[in-house]
Amino acid sequence: MTSPADPPNGAGASGPGLKLLAVTACPTGIAHTYMAAEKLAQAADSLGHSMKVETQGSIGAENVLSDNDVSQADGIIIAADKDVDRSRFIGKRVLVVGVADGIHRPERLIEQVRNAPVYQGDGHETERGAAASAASGGGKGRSVTYKALMNGVSYMIPFVVVGGLLIAVSLALGGDTTSKGIVIPDDSFWKTVNDIGSIGFELMIPALSGYIAYAIADRPALVPGMVGGWIAAHGELYDSEAGAGFIGAIVTGFLAGYLVLWIKRVKVPKFVQPIMPIIVIPIVATSALGLFFIYVLGEPISWVFERLTDWLGGLTGTSAALLGIILGLMIAFDMGGPVNKTAFLFGAGLVSKNPEVMGACAAAIPVPPLGQGLATLLRRRMFDDQERETGLAALFMGFFGITEGAIPFAAARPARVIPANMLGGAVAGAIAGVASVEDNVPHGGPIVAVLGAVGGVPMFFVAVVVGTAVTALVTIALMSVGGGAQGADADVAEAAEAAEAVSLAPSPTGAPVLAGVGSGGGTGAASGATEASAASGAAAASDATAPETVSVPAAEPRGGGKAEAAPEAVEAAPEAGDQVLSGYLTEQTVNERLAADGKDAAIREMAELLAATGKVADTAELVRAAFAREDQGTTGLGEEIAIPHAKTDAVTAPVVGFARSPEGIEWGAPDGTKARLVFMIAVPEAAAGDEHLRILALLSRKLMSAEFRERLLGAADVGAILRVLGEIE
Repeated sequence: MTSPADPPNGAGASGPGLKLLAVTACPTGIAHTYMAAEKLAQAADSLGHSMKVETQGSIGAENVLSDNDVSQADGIIIAADKDVDRSRFIGKRVLVVGVADGIHRPERLIEQVRNAPVYQGDGHETERGAAASAASGGGKGRSVTYKALMNGVSYMIPFVVVGGLLIAVSLALGGDTTSKGIVIPDDSFWKTVNDIGSIGFELMIPALSGYIAYAIADRPALVPGMVGGWIAAHGELYDSEAGAGFIGAIVTGFLAGYLVLWIKRVKVPKFVQPIMPIIVIPIVATSALGLFFIYVLGEPISWVFERLTDWLGGLTGTSAALLGIILGLMIAFDMGGPVNKTAFLFGAGLVSKNPEVMGACAAAIPVPPLGQGLATLLRRRMFDDQERETGLAALFMGFFGITEGAIPFAAARPARVIPANMLGGAVAGAIAGVASVEDNVPHGGPIVAVLGAVGGVPMFFVAVVVGTAVTALVTIALMSVGGGAQGADADVAEAAEAAEAVSLAPSPTGAPVLAGVGSGGGTGAASGATEASAASGAAAASDATAPETVSVPAAEPRGGGKAEAAPEAVEAAPEAGDQVLSGYLTEQTVNERLAADGKDAAIREMAELLAATGKVADTAELVRAAFAREDQGTTGLGEEIAIPHAKTDAVTAPVVGFARSPEGIEWGAPDGTKARLVFMIAVPEAAAGDEHLRILALLSRKLMSAEFRERLLGAADVGAILRVLGEIE
């Protein structure tokens, strides 16, 4: 039986071509978004099909698909590494793959979309075509588990940062050191600020859980996930003195997501279907998950809390170093969870009798956030922009003894971050225990020493510094296992999938590294000045979920051959003296032949070329900034293209240079080709937001045309080069 979604018999073979649609999107929405769009359009044209491609990304949507487009479509390809709304495609065959597949396998995707599953809404697909979806690599690039976890982490980060910083500021400016800890008077303005921060902190666990569930099963899973996270964070609901913390939130998030998916598969009468996603599913899933956690999971958590407390009590009077190690391990394990709270409350209960126990806790408390923050400073290339910003906030929170500042890192990479945190905490606790460091208030972090509540201040700081260094170095070492984003265990494999999704080659090994990818679903906090790379992989990840408005025209049909296309291009192109790429590339910034035979020398030569415009205030600094970008990952795109770039105030205005190298320069490209076409982009910090993105987007799309690259290589002189480049608009 033929499905209404099936294309006409013979379409794409001897009959008429298919009417296809596509949506491309990557977390940054610049390079890969347009590369995939261009490749899909070219492949469809070569196979005799028509295709309209909508591009989504960092600032808006281009070439948006209309209802009429969808109604007439024979199939839809979604090549994306972020969530794309599929509700408008109900009843159509939808093939979902990673954006890298759109770049590297466009012809295969077009063939496979004929047998793709029919999308029925709310994540349902018809059974027919399910095998085709699996065979196509749908969803390839990042596992569902990884994407869900990163989605939750990215939405949690603003709560951690805002809540943590408000608490830290209020403690610093309004707190008094008392026997009960650092206390803010109830009638103080800073008590109100602290309360607001505490609300943010309380919401971070439900946000983590809710958006993990949302990424798995869409909107119906959001409420069950958030309510489950709230229950996990509040131990009093299941007779525990401590909640399950972020680990409990991860558990409830996945439970909620997959529970909702299971409920969606239940066959119900048609008259019930409209209320399923807004009433039935949320109520049933929330009730089931909440009751399950309270009556099934809650009891073991409470039991663990009580047994750990009794066990620690039995250790009193043993070796100070051993007790310090154990307390440090517990403090750093779940950062606010039952294990952490057990150690903290144990130390706090002995403040008046044995302050050395609290001293070991106080030294270990700041180590996880300080260590993770230090790691983002020592190896910036290993972390994306969002993580580096979170790292700065973690340093601040660590100073004020807010261990939860490290939770975003632990949630994203538990197999690497938690062991590193525990090792550093154990070292700090051991040093503080051996040195008999005392803490006379139930609080931790350097702030208590600054406020005079610590006895043995020098050794306290030695413990904190050494523990922080151990955590940072172990984190970096574990992240470097197997080549940074690769490794044998599942945690490292997930990072490799993330690298693959933003690289230009199917394998992440040696691929360009994105300098600014937000994880997963994005935070909603845009940063217009974050760096982005279109063609090389360093991109400005302002907001991974926001659509993109970079003005790039839709892909043109390519039915004509070279002989017919060339005269039109020449006729429409600017004269040799005209400016191209919005005036940023001129005759002054074109070099027909690079003298350099190596990447470093080529970058220096390109910087000198840009300096001839008078827009470079400090050539040496421009070179340094370009080298720093290369340290983050190669800007060799492949296809014999390299686009070194820098965001620096060494230039006074945006400027673009272009040069050719007939022999090619080894640039570390993922496909192994040497760079023969080299563009250099330099943008001042203040103008980096829109201009950097726009230039990169324009270049990345046009350079996907092999015919365009050939004409650029074959242009006879500077004037001819400018005429070819003038087609980029």
